[in-house]
Amino acid sequence: MIHPIANASGILYRHAIKPILFLQSPDRVHAATVRLGASVSHVPGVNSLLKSILRVDRPETLSQSIDGVHFPNPVGLAAGLDKNAELLPLLPAVGFGFSTIGSVTYLPCEGNPKPWYFRLPKHKSLVVHNGLANDGAEKVLAHVSTIRPKSLLRHPVVLSVAKTNIREVCTDEAAIADYVGSLKLLRDNEAVSIIEINISCPNTFGGEPFTDAPRLDQLLRAVDGVGLHQPVWIKMPINLQWDEFNSLLDVIVTHSVQSVTIGNLNKSRESLATGDLADTIQGNLSGLPTQALSDRLIEQTYRTYGDRLTIIGVGGVFSAEDAYRKICLGAHLVELITGVVYEGPQLVGQINRDIDKYLRRDGFTNISEAVGSHAS
Repeated sequence: MIHPIANASGILYRHAIKPILFLQSPDRVHAATVRLGASVSHVPGVNSLLKSILRVDRPETLSQSIDGVHFPNPVGLAAGLDKNAELLPLLPAVGFGFSTIGSVTYLPCEGNPKPWYFRLPKHKSLVVHNGLANDGAEKVLAHVSTIRPKSLLRHPVVLSVAKTNIREVCTDEAAIADYVGSLKLLRDNEAVSIIEINISCPNTFGGEPFTDAPRLDQLLRAVDGVGLHQPVWIKMPINLQWDEFNSLLDVIVTHSVQSVTIGNLNKSRESLATGDLADTIQGNLSGLPTQALSDRLIEQTYRTYGDRLTIIGVGGVFSAEDAYRKICLGAHLVELITGVVYEGPQLVGQINRDIDKYLRRDGFTNISEAVGSHAS
């Protein structure tokens, strides 16, 4: 049973805290949240208190070992919130089974001109135009290496790696060298459990060159050559038709890649009504507008490559029903950010509690048995 304070905190967040936060600039709220979370995570006793209230563990039903990594539960933080690993000590206490840091780039990057975020409450979405702002792979990795042995030994850390968002890294040759530079820093670092290659960030100079199959093959040949000891995930786009998406999977399975993350932001605004979002507001959509696209590609990927690729489902997870649907369509793990923004930090524990109930209801003894059970 989830802690009664967690239930109360969810009501408090949705009806009191969120309305106040939503009166302020989302850029300001994001920055303040990261600062506050980073500060309180170092206060003695805070992480233990939060863990006792928010975290839900069901080792028999929710834990899995995937690609040699143990996941205590299937709900992870997606890339994009904790870009510099400032919140990392706090995330296990909130209830996450793993955390994705970044995306980081080889060179430090200021990102796109602000504002970076815009809210669409009617659509349970955020418009994101961050442009990969981060402190650079070397600095972020040094920070992760410092804090992980102290508090995160049993918490898988995924580091998402992208190409630096500057004009000088627009050519394929320069972009591949940029990815490889970051990966060489990671190669022998045991603080990072998994490496995610982000090929699908749509808010950068040069667009998404490696969402083209021949160019992706070039990139992954270079990644293979680094000799990484960690499992490799690929962060996929979600605006491709199946034949285009499948052409990328056809390349991916010929390389040393274990999993695909499906997927990134929605670049299309077709689901929005006229007047919902001004043309002057730049960026792409998170949350609910990504949900159906993600679900469809998860199911199709599982049917085609479920025996060769693990799937991490991202996009529009606001409840245990959303997470469980992705699992039954073929995802072993799920990730979220926007759900916490709209529903509150207690959501992670609620999802894990309810997935446990759904598994028992459906006769499964472990979550791995449910994966792909509804893929037609």
